[in-house]
Formats: sequence, C-alpha cells, structure tokens
Amino acid sequence: MFPPDEPLPLRELHVPYLLVADGAFAFSSRIMKPYSGVYAKGSRERVFNYRLSRARRIVENAFGIISSVFRVMRKPMLLEPEKVTNITLTCVLLHNFLRKSKTSSSKYSPNGIFDIENEKGQIIPGTWRQEQNSMTSLLPIRNIPRRPGEEAKTIRDEYATYFSTNGKIPWQDQY
Repeated sequence: MFPPDEPLPLRELHVPYLLVADGAFAFSSRIMKPYSGVYAKGSRERVFNYRLSRARRIVENAFGIISSVFRVMRKPMLLEPEKVTNITLTCVLLHNFLRKSKTSSSKYSPNGIFDIENEKGQIIPGTWRQEQNSMTSLLPIRNIPRRPGEEAKTIRDEYATYFSTNGKIPWQDQY
C-alpha cells in the first residue's frame, strides 16, 4: 500500500512515507504526531510541529473540499472495504482532475476556498469551512493515550532534523 522506505533528500536513514494524525490515533512509524510540550522558537521540535501542522491543514483543506463536493464522503459508508476504497480513490481522482483542468479549476477551487496563512502566521479559514460546519460527517474517535515505540521516535527525529537542515523553508523559524 505504501511506497518503499527511502532517505529524505541529502540524508541517509531510510524513512517511511507517513500519515499525519491527531490525538485519536496512535503515534507509530507510519503515523506522525507532534512533539508534546512547549519549545523555543526555531528549535528542531517546534519547527517539526509547525511543519506537521501545515501538512495536516493541507489534508484538512483537501478533504473538506472533496466532502463538500462529493457528498458520499460526508457520512460513514456501510459498504465492503474494497468498494469504499474505490469510491474514495474515484473522488480523489476527480478532485485532482477538476483542480488541474484549465476549464474547471477556477470554478472548482476559486480564490478563498482554501485556508491560508497570513504573514503573521494566523490561519484565515477557507470558504469550504462555512458549509462544512453544518455537516455531520464522521463519528468522533475517542483519544487513547499510548506510548510510542523507539522506531517511531527515531523516524520523527529524522524528519525533524531534515526540516531544520536540508528541508528548511525560509519562514519556518518565525513560528
């Protein structure tokens, strides 16, 4: 299901492709969660948490838009897993097509639909959230505290080091 592990650019340790998650999911070698605690501006841990937060916001934007257009995504699908996979992949493919198509991209994703981050690091909610707030889509999942394994910690540390060195973006130390 996942591509093979490989090193990040200019790094040596092979790391897996990841999923970003919130507190409802267990931290593991494939599911990344932020470092807990408060860290100094520009520290490796704070930069990692910022970058993970940005990735999660992108996922939330994409899923929010997909579920506002493809209403099948708004509630649990009581189908066989294979059919759910096919429906989900079809929605994602159509979403990508509509975003990339010259004739539909401005209608499908007009300015302001996505969340944006202003120069002060504040999040301006996208218009998709207005419709999303009135939806009852997914059932809440209870948060269960779990202790992460050493492998998961090593992988998170590798990504954190990468984001603070070779994978650094110019504005990340501001947050």
